[in-house]
Amino acid sequence: MSLSRNIDEAAPAPSQALVERYGGPAPRYTSYPPANHWSAQVGEAELHAALARADASPAPLSLYVHLPFCAQMCRFCGCNVIATRDRSRPDGYLDVLELEADHWAARLPSRRRYRELHLGGGTPTFLSVEQLQRTMAIVDARFTREPGAELSIEIDPSATSVEQIEALARLGFTRISMGVQDLDETVQTAVGRRHSQKTLGRMVQAARAAGFRSVNIDLIYGLPYQTVPGFLVTIARVLEHSPDRLALFGYAHVPELKPNQRLMPQAALPGPLLRAALAAEAGRLLCDRGYRHVGFDHYALPDDDLARAAEEGRLSRGFQGYTTQQPGDLVGLGVSAISDVGGLYAQNHHRLSHWTNAVQTGHLPIERGWLRTAEDKARGEAIAEVLCSERLDGERLRQRHGPSADFLEAALDSLAPLEDDGLVLIRGLRLNVRPRGRMFLRRIAQAFDAHAPAPREQRPAAAGI
Repeated sequence: MSLSRNIDEAAPAPSQALVERYGGPAPRYTSYPPANHWSAQVGEAELHAALARADASPAPLSLYVHLPFCAQMCRFCGCNVIATRDRSRPDGYLDVLELEADHWAARLPSRRRYRELHLGGGTPTFLSVEQLQRTMAIVDARFTREPGAELSIEIDPSATSVEQIEALARLGFTRISMGVQDLDETVQTAVGRRHSQKTLGRMVQAARAAGFRSVNIDLIYGLPYQTVPGFLVTIARVLEHSPDRLALFGYAHVPELKPNQRLMPQAALPGPLLRAALAAEAGRLLCDRGYRHVGFDHYALPDDDLARAAEEGRLSRGFQGYTTQQPGDLVGLGVSAISDVGGLYAQNHHRLSHWTNAVQTGHLPIERGWLRTAEDKARGEAIAEVLCSERLDGERLRQRHGPSADFLEAALDSLAPLEDDGLVLIRGLRLNVRPRGRMFLRRIAQAFDAHAPAPREQRPAAAGI
């Protein structure tokens, strides 16, 4: 069976019947199991053992640094953020971050090289040029940068200066991701995030002039007052700046978990069918303009590394979403940061006071974690293959994982209704996602998740489309 993946083709808009059947919530699967299933019973002892295993590997690390500060809290935000106007607050935070980096480096005496680093937040450019320089000095004093290492950062275009862009380039950053969300003024007012196309253009131009080789722009669909025509206008305006990549993220409304989202006008949120139309029509416009469909929420120009990786079957998925880097050990620094080392997921404390106290008393600040079993690894590989390749070779998976892949038959059988609706094609242990199924890719991947709830138990934690 062969149903080739066409990355030039956008997913068609689904019917209302399909949205009602398969458009429910599903995890983004940046890990398996997803973080909401991790346990507080996994602690520092398990992390130390995992680090001993990781230290024996010859492969370079990946690093993530969480910088949680923002000048204000956006209403849509689901990140771990500290809203403050005090520009000196990062100084004390960096003092603790330096201690934490010491703790990690001491546990990885033979594993100090890193191949990629990402600064996330919050708004990393809340930090001044001097504070950003100090952040990188903390990292590079304890870990050695591989030649050609990829350094990336997230920014808010309205909260970043040209001086900061130029400083980041001098520090070695080559990829930049700009959170735009939407350029419609009514939508911006509703979500509490205002910036102009002129500001965006100035930041893109500054990044190009400084030597950044890749510019990504993040957009969000499913926000209050969005319409298909209005969202297409936003995309057309964004495309005037020729970004190398675009991410179209679906807004997840979880006010019970994120109190700031209670300020959103809930009655103005798009329903499931409009959400699906926003995603589908946006994807169609991007493909019409020459972008390639990389994954369920990413598009890239044909000569971008991400598009080439998708075309050549080298795409991977991690905590930052789709990536060209192959899976490996990840060290996360900072409050709420996630690490993946020696087969163990470990998340730092979410509360700044708890993270600070743990670090200052000599501990790695783990709040919860998960030690992956052989079956977890097999299921995670199946989910990643579906999300990255839009297909699954279950026979090859079984050869690699043996009895740990015994879930395959039942998982594929559960997708029979989707096959009847023309979303997937199943032959034996092989699965291909049809073009109509792209809009439901996370729902398809969910079939391989042992923790997935029955449909009636699902919560709106992360909308599937």
